Amino acid sequence: MQKITPCLWFDNQAEEAVNLYISIVRNSKIVNVARYGEAGAKASGMPKGTVLTITFQLDGEEFMALNGGPAFQFTPAVSFLVACKTKEEVDALWGRLSDGGSALMELGAYPFSDKYGWVQDRYGLSWQVMFMGDREIKQKSTPTLMFVGNVCGKAEEAINFYASVLHNAKVGDILRYGKGEEPDKEGTIKHVTFTLEGQEFAAMDSARVHNFTFNEAISFMVYCETQEEIDYYWEKLSSDPRAEQCGWLKDKYSVSWQIVPAVLDEMMLDKDAERSNRVMKAFLQMKKIDIEELKRAYERE
Repeated sequence: MQKITPCLWFDNQAEEAVNLYISIVRNSKIVNVARYGEAGAKASGMPKGTVLTITFQLDGEEFMALNGGPAFQFTPAVSFLVACKTKEEVDALWGRLSDGGSALMELGAYPFSDKYGWVQDRYGLSWQVMFMGDREIKQKSTPTLMFVGNVCGKAEEAINFYASVLHNAKVGDILRYGKGEEPDKEGTIKHVTFTLEGQEFAAMDSARVHNFTFNEAISFMVYCETQEEIDYYWEKLSSDPRAEQCGWLKDKYSVSWQIVPAVLDEMMLDKDAERSNRVMKAFLQMKKIDIEELKRAYERE
């Protein structure tokens, strides 16, 4: 199982969006679909039987799409950089993703790539589409964090913190802003790639005026095998008690995470509706997830 899975919060367009994404990225598929049961529908106001989550893969990399209502909207603070082998692939992806969306950086030639563009698709999700040339493609889609506003200038501190908390982690070469590259401060991060649990991420600072920052629309799910592991990540990452709910937390940079047991998906996808409903009811009452409490709800006759 992939250790860290990006979770995408949609209003009610998860199915439509996922079908678009898997149709335009090769070797992609839907893995499973969970639907709102009685407890989840009552808590969320979403109709019972409608799609709750869709787990899907883009070229083998796992994502989750959630229909959670209109509470949160995507922002460019988190985008996904899609690495392309050919310029034709860039053009094809740009054409589909920009249809009904808006360009944040127009498709064209840049010093770092002969063909690149940054686009917000029709659902508001941000993608960077990039021709890689002769560079090795280690990962098709890379989550990219942009530190803006009151966390601008903290990208380096943040990635070192994440690398100290998550395992199998490494910070790559850092490209820094030079003197005179205002409004950004000299020495802050223009771009860096880093790995957490063997998965590639990227980060940057931006001191330009932005009307957005990190929010719950994109969170990172960390799957845990034991309660000790859940306790560890919760203690290390959670920084805002007000954001703690159903395994969700916010770290000190306002990035959202979900610390969840690996067995949760199996419980939630159980064909016995009574079982899955009991698990959901127990789950909704928790902040930090208690695996044994979920198991008791699941196994109760």
